[in-house]
Amino acid sequence: MADSTHTVTNQAPPLVGYDVYSADRALAEAVERHVAPELRDEVREELSALGQTAGSAQAQEWGTQANENPPKLRTHDRYGNRIDEVDFHPAWHRLLGHGVSAGLVNAWGRPAGHVRRAAGFLVWTQAEAGHGCPLSMTHASVPALRTDPALAAVWEPRLTSTVYEEGLRPAAEKAGSLFGMGMTEKQGGSDVRANTTRAEPLAADGEYVLTGHKWFCSAPMSDGFLVLAQAAGGLTCFLVPRVLQDGTRNVFRIQRLKDKLGNRSNASSEVEFDGTWARRVGDEGRGVPTIIEMVAATRLDCVLGSAALMRQAVAQAVHHATYRSAFGGLLVDKPLMRNVLADLALESEAATTLGLRLAAAEDSVQSTGSEEERAFLRIAVPTAKYWVTKRCTPLVAEALECLGGNGYVEESGMPRLLRESPLNSIWEGSGNVQALDVLRALQREPQALNAFLQEVGTARGADHRLDAAIKDLLTELADLDGVEARARRLVERMALVLQGSLLVRWAPPEVADAFCASRLGGDWGAAFGTLPHSLDLASVVERARAVV
Repeated sequence: MADSTHTVTNQAPPLVGYDVYSADRALAEAVERHVAPELRDEVREELSALGQTAGSAQAQEWGTQANENPPKLRTHDRYGNRIDEVDFHPAWHRLLGHGVSAGLVNAWGRPAGHVRRAAGFLVWTQAEAGHGCPLSMTHASVPALRTDPALAAVWEPRLTSTVYEEGLRPAAEKAGSLFGMGMTEKQGGSDVRANTTRAEPLAADGEYVLTGHKWFCSAPMSDGFLVLAQAAGGLTCFLVPRVLQDGTRNVFRIQRLKDKLGNRSNASSEVEFDGTWARRVGDEGRGVPTIIEMVAATRLDCVLGSAALMRQAVAQAVHHATYRSAFGGLLVDKPLMRNVLADLALESEAATTLGLRLAAAEDSVQSTGSEEERAFLRIAVPTAKYWVTKRCTPLVAEALECLGGNGYVEESGMPRLLRESPLNSIWEGSGNVQALDVLRALQREPQALNAFLQEVGTARGADHRLDAAIKDLLTELADLDGVEARARRLVERMALVLQGSLLVRWAPPEVADAFCASRLGGDWGAAFGTLPHSLDLASVVERARAVV
């Protein structure tokens, strides 16, 4: 007979068995906005199918298993031979394989490729974030390889394939390949020009051997890596395959795996090169310009990854409050909780809307060669990367608090989101690196600032608080003396003005009004849940609710 004291009441059901894509109104509307009418049905069907899988009990279990069983390094086999292999739980391979088959490594060869891939990445990351690393780096390798048409002809079909094959074999024997990246070293970090890895040329044109180390090299079981090393002509980009064409293992010594705060399912490693064969990508001394397009693409994925974590945290918080009762009524109907949830929802929608706008700009550059959109991306990507990734951790922490003690328990999934939340602010350049990159664009590339101002100016006259914020921003931009010390403040303001402009144009009035009143009008406190009480907060919360 059941113990009557253990009857479960007043608990929210799990948020499972739903379409992650279709339940996200801000995301679905952004896709419809940026995709040509003749493609909308196809893209909606594609993303809804992925959303149903992401919201399934099976995918959620894969995410749990992949994080509870992190990768393990095997440096040697039983006989003492060096093998440098990393073993992953089967759930990791299922997640990664589904991401590849869903086209999350291929934005480059199909109409609206960047928008549909960005939306898919945002959806699938909500199932599990760690395996997004190889998906992101593989996708981002394509523009770097295109600087060498001969290499691109060989590798691009493999990297954009929808077939995932695990295991180390010559890439020519596999139906699809994954790529990683090795840029940072222990003595330099983000200052990659301080790299000491050496590249010595071989007799064959474009072939080198590398000697040195990489402090962070993620997804070390990938088929190839883009790395930076010092050649005679200066810092240069190289392609390092894990397995050579004759089937022998390249020298790729994995010294250890990082024991990280979050991102537990993904292997981040330290590797040593010692006579490692490499193929030059681009010209000697042009390493940073060659790899910069890859960096820009992975920075956009940092924005999308953070937006995904934020969306999942908000969805969980609103779902919990919709079912949980306290003090005589549902939490979602309590004015103070509604204020918190609405504030979180605003932050999430602003991040999603901005991420998809950047993806649409990438599509414009790819399809039409738009120089205006290219200039806009030059300044908008580091701006968005700075701000959206910075907002992720406080949002997830507040969303966790909405679940109370239940949110602090691993089974809720919220602790995993919280541990993951700081990652994208660090990867591909931390906050200061992004802010300084924006300053470089402001000072050296006037066309980038012009494109940014033209974008935000599109919404002028629609909201007086946005107009005032644009005016104040122009005043700040007119005085760049000693700007480095206030770079974070400036970039934050640029991001908020850009988000405000997008929401005023495209979001429902209640969302745009609340965002402008708080983020631009200054009617906001230092914590979430401090929106003006007179706003239509109920509508904002209802819009953010994931309907099961």
